[in-house]
Amino acid sequence: MVAERSSHERTGAAGLPPRRGIRSASLRARITAIATAAVALVMVLGSIAFAAVLSASIQAAAERGAETRIEELAARVEAQGVSAVTALDDEIAQVQDAAGAVIAASDDADDGALPRTASGATVSVDGERMLLVREEIDDDRYLVLAVPLDDADETLGTVVALLAVSTVLVVALVAVVTWWVVGRALRPVSRIRAEVEAITADRLDRRIAEPRSRDEIAALAATMNSMLGRLDDAAAAQRRFVSDASHELRSPLATIRQHAELARAHPEATSLGDLAEVVVDEGVRMQDLVDGLLLLARLDERAPQRRQSVDLDDLALAEASRLRGRDAGPEAGAGGNTVEVDASGITAARVAGDPRMLARLVRNLADNAARHARSRVRISTALTPDGRRAVLEVEDDGSGIPPGEHDRVFQRFVRLDEARARDAGGSGLGLAIVRGIAEATGGSVALSASPLGGARFTVTLPAGT
Repeated sequence: MVAERSSHERTGAAGLPPRRGIRSASLRARITAIATAAVALVMVLGSIAFAAVLSASIQAAAERGAETRIEELAARVEAQGVSAVTALDDEIAQVQDAAGAVIAASDDADDGALPRTASGATVSVDGERMLLVREEIDDDRYLVLAVPLDDADETLGTVVALLAVSTVLVVALVAVVTWWVVGRALRPVSRIRAEVEAITADRLDRRIAEPRSRDEIAALAATMNSMLGRLDDAAAAQRRFVSDASHELRSPLATIRQHAELARAHPEATSLGDLAEVVVDEGVRMQDLVDGLLLLARLDERAPQRRQSVDLDDLALAEASRLRGRDAGPEAGAGGNTVEVDASGITAARVAGDPRMLARLVRNLADNAARHARSRVRISTALTPDGRRAVLEVEDDGSGIPPGEHDRVFQRFVRLDEARARDAGGSGLGLAIVRGIAEATGGSVALSASPLGGARFTVTLPAGT
């Protein structure tokens, strides 16, 4: 039951449309929502702060006005007596004794004694908010003035209403402008996406039109075109590789089939031993070819390799000994003669890498040199002066390689001398494997002219401990 429920949940997560929400909304909607929310927050906080400052300013102005007015009235009371208060119109003022009893009052303040509070306090008189100020006339009398705050409240209310309307308008304007600007900015992205969706595996030669804006969108288009170029090159290389591999595998199969058909049609023209020899030779050739292809595929996938200290000089000495022990034959020098192997330049050099891969690298270079040498092959190893790199050099006294072909010889299934390479058993993968192993080990391989007259292959690898 648990497994069934988990399967249902996985199917629902992968097969059903995504739930709508801010996470599944478009980038345009998310940017608009975030920008609008940010502006709304700033506007609301700014409006609140402005209203608070304005309210405090209005309150302070009312207090200053009330203080000035009560000082004027106090001076008149001292000069004219309490009649100066009773003669007031449209003002709320009283003269009170020390106990708060009303001694005299203006026409608008004869409904009762004003509250006894500290000067500058806000009180409610007959349901209206008023500012109350007090001024001492003499030792036992006080002048009290109440200033209505309805004009200040009306002004503040008007400002708050304007701020609310302006906040709504600004937020709406920001939302509309952001939606339009982001949509216009992302329009090239939608076009790029549509063009990329139209590019299939058989149309990798197509490219995306790059905007002239020279901004991030143009950089994205350029990057996409660069990626499409690499994919196109990889697909073309893969097609060439498959074509070359099928051709190379077809050749030994055709040879085996031809000899088998000859033996069946004309038994007297060949023998079982001859047929077996052909089958064995071509089978070995196919096995070498398949092994090489598998190794190259592994190198292309950058599969992890063993890393340990390997004595490069031991590998070079072993190959020199093997070349010296070969009899003249199809694997001998260019003229069919046994080659002389010079190993005097082999010195101690330890590298870090896979022993089997490094042995394959040295063997491929040694076999290549022996195959093309007239009479001499030289192998040397050494450490660089700083001790951080090891150098392997394999050179021959053959006809050499033209400078224009130095990079091409490291490509797969390349034979500069097609007929001779096939007769010698070469598959055209040896040097490609050398470069692949060198690069996978963290090194490199280079080709140059040898003082012996032929080619010199120089492999540089990281030194081991």
